Amino acid sequence: MRDLALIAALALAAAVCVGLAGAVALRLLRHRSITVHVCVLLAVTVAAVVAGVVVVARAMFLSRHDLQVVLLTVAAAAAVSLAVGWYFGRRLAVAAVWADQARERERRIEKGRRDLVAWVSHDLRTPLAGLRAMAEALEDRVVDDPATIAEYHQRIRIQTDQMTRLVDDLFELSRINAGALRLSLAAVPLGEVVSDALAGAAPLAAARRIRLVAAESGWPTVLASEPELARVVGNLLLNAVRYTPDDGTVQVDGGRDRDDAWLAVADTCGGIPERDLPRLFDVAFRGEPARTPRSGGSGHGSGGLGLAIVRGLVEAHGGRVEVQNVGGGCRFLVRLPAANA
Repeated sequence: MRDLALIAALALAAAVCVGLAGAVALRLLRHRSITVHVCVLLAVTVAAVVAGVVVVARAMFLSRHDLQVVLLTVAAAAAVSLAVGWYFGRRLAVAAVWADQARERERRIEKGRRDLVAWVSHDLRTPLAGLRAMAEALEDRVVDDPATIAEYHQRIRIQTDQMTRLVDDLFELSRINAGALRLSLAAVPLGEVVSDALAGAAPLAAARRIRLVAAESGWPTVLASEPELARVVGNLLLNAVRYTPDDGTVQVDGGRDRDDAWLAVADTCGGIPERDLPRLFDVAFRGEPARTPRSGGSGHGSGGLGLAIVRGLVEAHGGRVEVQNVGGGCRFLVRLPAANA
């Protein structure tokens, strides 16, 4: 009985020593990945077993051959345990990272939903209040001269168009997020789409004395759905015109790199704060006051959905969009699959 107690004490002492060393190692590696922690825990467990076996074997005065057999057996079990632990540790680490990313993405989406409701409520409340006031004024005959009545009718139409655009943006964004967007891909000359978008943005740019500059040739042909591509280019152009100060410049370029075609829209807005760049394509994000479009000028409010729609449509085409600050402004770069020549 005393021999068994002595063996137990020796094995426990060896295991405690290894456990303390493992605790120190885990403390030093506390900022490392989950895989490292799992492997260290398994190594400590195996090392504690090996240490106990070795101490007890030496205390029992086993022959050298018998001790080698015991150590080989323990080593084989340790190798298998460490391999299995490393494999499942990596899977556990990947699952933990995925779960953390999923939670973070869910938080961003939920925040985006709340921001979207707040922005849309604000953007609808203002024109609705104006519409109601003008309708009541017309109904109560507060205004009766033809010029004022005609002005009220024009304002009603403008604000109705603004709300229609906002509803269209919401519908487009809901299709993108729901995965209900169906693209009819074909070879589309990018230059023609850019030309139409420039014609649509020209009146707003002229009112602000903003120069629209585009290359006359060298435009690639892209594999895209023309209506959605026109929406992308139009949104980028209108966004650039809105945020560019009077007498500024908006420049549109395009080209091809191997299998990709690219479109760049650069403006002279003065740049975007670096902290805002990662969130620029988020739903309902409008950034600092310096990035807020001036009121009363365009009537093209989009509820902060324009760039979110751009990203959704570009990614639906298998492309990508990015933005960076350049000298005196910012530059949006869209990459799309090029059509085969």
